[in-house]
Amino acid sequence: MRNPLEVPAYNDMMCELFQAVRELGGSGTIREIDDKTIEILELSSEVLEIMHGNSSKTEVEYRLAWTRTYMKKVGILENSLRGVWSLTTKGRELEEIHPEEIVQKVREMTFLKAKDAHNINTEDENLDNDGVDIPDEIQSWREKLKNVLMNLEPDAFERFTQRLLRESGFTQVKVTGKTGDGGIDGMGIVKLNGIISFHMLFQCKRYTGTVAAREIRDFRGAMQGRADKGLFITTGKFSVHAIEEANRPGATPIDLVDGEGLVEKLRELQLGVTPVNDYTIDEAWFLSI
Repeated sequence: MRNPLEVPAYNDMMCELFQAVRELGGSGTIREIDDKTIEILELSSEVLEIMHGNSSKTEVEYRLAWTRTYMKKVGILENSLRGVWSLTTKGRELEEIHPEEIVQKVREMTFLKAKDAHNINTEDENLDNDGVDIPDEIQSWREKLKNVLMNLEPDAFERFTQRLLRESGFTQVKVTGKTGDGGIDGMGIVKLNGIISFHMLFQCKRYTGTVAAREIRDFRGAMQGRADKGLFITTGKFSVHAIEEANRPGATPIDLVDGEGLVEKLRELQLGVTPVNDYTIDEAWFLSI
């Protein structure tokens, strides 16, 4: 029986992650898959708040990244550049998976690759102890980008948020940053399909820890009657209770963007980051559609 205060190993979460993707309809973002897996595992808030070393990831997020990577190696999962993971044709045909077989197969694949190509460098920072590629979502450039954001001056971070929202389709974005304004840092308007407009107030918070439900309630209280929606952006994370509070029925909705979401958005918009990889054509993928 698993200790309720112990973080499960990556291979001990494979079945639940597989179930999570299936329940999500066969695909989902990293956040959606993580949240659904955590729900299935019924992990406690204490476990969810354990950080992975000095990184901005929790230990659960770090291990789930490895879970996905091993499942991708054996052809059960695949992912797109936009961070959406989905079951492959092989994955959709499976009713259940066997973690011990997946781990064994990946290790055998890695051993053969090393034997044939002699290309595993034990000093390569993008390989783990078994020679398996480190998941893209936890590689160093992401952590470096988060550190850059964390080291911005407060007014610079507000200007960064303003630019990010404009690039994301917001109009009339203004930074206020008034002291004593309940944490409201600015406002903007977002228009859906060029027809429906929503007035939104936002708060941007440079933070390495976890945003609590109390801060979401304070933000909602400050924006009461002043906007249709709220947007809370942080370089940190949101606690489970904060996420529940943001989506509480009957209350003004508040959208949440955490550090991982910021990194993905900057990569998508190519703001402050430049891809250095080339592209290869996967003809088999097109033939499988």
